[in-house]
Amino acid sequence: MRLSDLVGAGRQPVCPMQVELPDGEILDVDRWLRVLPGQRYVGRAQWGGRTVLAKLLVSGNAQRHQQRELQGARTLAAQHLPTPALLAEGWQARAGGWLLFDWLDDAESLWTAWRAVEAEVMLSDSQQRVLGEALELIAKMHARGVWQADLHLDNLLRAGELLYVVDGGGVKAELPGSPLSRERVLENLGVFFAQLPAELEPFIEELLVHYLLANSEHALPLEALLKEIRKTRVWRRNDYLKKVARNCSLFSAHIGPFGGQVVRRDEEAGLQAVLANPDVFIANGKLFKTGGAATVAQVDLDGRPLLIKRYNIKNPLHWLTRFWRPSRAWHSWVAGNRLDFLSIATPRPLAVIERRWLWLRGPAWLITELLPGEDIIARFQPYLDGCPPTEELSALDRLFATLIRERISHGDLKGHNLFWEQGRWALIDLDAMRQHGSDTSFARAYAKDRARFLRNWPADSALHRLLDQRLPAVPGTSIED
Repeated sequence: MRLSDLVGAGRQPVCPMQVELPDGEILDVDRWLRVLPGQRYVGRAQWGGRTVLAKLLVSGNAQRHQQRELQGARTLAAQHLPTPALLAEGWQARAGGWLLFDWLDDAESLWTAWRAVEAEVMLSDSQQRVLGEALELIAKMHARGVWQADLHLDNLLRAGELLYVVDGGGVKAELPGSPLSRERVLENLGVFFAQLPAELEPFIEELLVHYLLANSEHALPLEALLKEIRKTRVWRRNDYLKKVARNCSLFSAHIGPFGGQVVRRDEEAGLQAVLANPDVFIANGKLFKTGGAATVAQVDLDGRPLLIKRYNIKNPLHWLTRFWRPSRAWHSWVAGNRLDFLSIATPRPLAVIERRWLWLRGPAWLITELLPGEDIIARFQPYLDGCPPTEELSALDRLFATLIRERISHGDLKGHNLFWEQGRWALIDLDAMRQHGSDTSFARAYAKDRARFLRNWPADSALHRLLDQRLPAVPGTSIED
C-alpha cells in the first residue's frame, strides 16, 4: 500500500501492513497504536532492519501536522531534553508526510504506571514517585523555555532508567533556552493537574516540591495554580461530555430521525448481538424489575454478565410527556459517563439506544456492566446496632465529599442504589442525577439526598446516629428552607 492510500484505510486498517513511502522506503507495520481515520496513523514498524515508531500523516492537513511534529521533535532535541531520536522524515504533495522515530523497547507510559497505583490512599509513596518523576521532567522542560501543550501522563514514557517526552506535535517554545514565563508555567501545570483526581488538591503544594527542586525560577502561588486547575478541569469535563453523543475515537454514534445509538467504540464489536435486539436478551435474562416505566434484567453475553434497562412508554399520555425530550436512558447514559469521568464509581455505561419516529422519541435501552457486589442495606444490616468496617465508612466519607465538591445530587439515594464494589461505593439508577450550576440549587438537592439516605435505617438505631454524625451537612441544606 502506498502512503496516500491510507486516506481510505478507515479506523481499523489491516495489520500487518506494508506501506511504501514516496521516497521508495518500505515500512512493515506490525501494530497500529493510534488511528485518526483518514488523517493520522501511528504504529510500530520495521524499517531498514530496525524497529521504529512511524507517524504517517495524510489528507488535506497532513503538511501542517507534519511540520508541527517535526518542529516539536527538533525543539526537544535542540534543548537536550530526553525524547526518542528522529531517524527520518519527509513530505510529498498528494501523498502525505511521515516521521520515523527510534522505538523505545519495554517503554511504559506514566499513565499506565499511575493507573496501577491510583486506587491507593491519596499521595501514597507509589503515587508520589510517579507524579514526582513527571513533575521533575516538566520542570526541566519549563527551565528550557519549552512546554507540552497536550500535557498528560501518556506523553511521558519511561524506558529503563530514563523518562522521555513524546508527541512533538504538542511541543511549544516561548524563548528556547530561557525559562518559561510564570503565567505559562501556571497554565501548563494547570493542564497537568486537571487530569488527576480532584482529591489530590490538598497535596498539590507538597507535590510542587518535586518541580521546584528542578526549576525554582518562579514562585508558584498556590491559589493561582488551583484556579488554573479548576478552569481546565471544567473545560475537560464539558469537552468529554460532548463526545458521548458523537462519533469520535471513544464512541461510535448513529443518530437520525428514526433512531439513536451510541456505543463505546472498544465495546462495539462484542455488543453487536445485544444492540441488534436487546429485548431478546431481556426475555431470556434474569428480571429484577418488570412493567411500568422500566424493565431491568441481568443478561448473559457469551459468559459476560450485563445489565439492560429498558425505559418503557406506558400509554399515549405517558408518550406525550416523553417524546419531545431526551429519554431517561439518554440522561442516565450522560450521567454515567459524567461520573466515570469524575472517577466516581458507577457501572460502566456501554451503550444507549433510542427508538424514534421522525425524531419523536419512544422506548429506550441502556446497557451497562453488572455490579456483582452488595448494596449498602445488605452490607450494613449486621451493624444496625454497631459500627460498620472502617474501610467502608471511609469510602462513604470520600463519596459524599466528592459529590459535594462536584455539586452532584443523585435524586433517589435509597440504599439499593449504592453498591460496594472493589473497595468503593458505586452509584446506580442515575435517572434523576444532576450536576448543579449553583451552590443554592445543590444545597437543597443535597439535603434531600442526605435525608433519603439516612431513612434507610431506623432513626433510633446506633447506625443511623453514627451516619448522621459522619455525613457532612452543607450550610443551608435544611429541607425546610
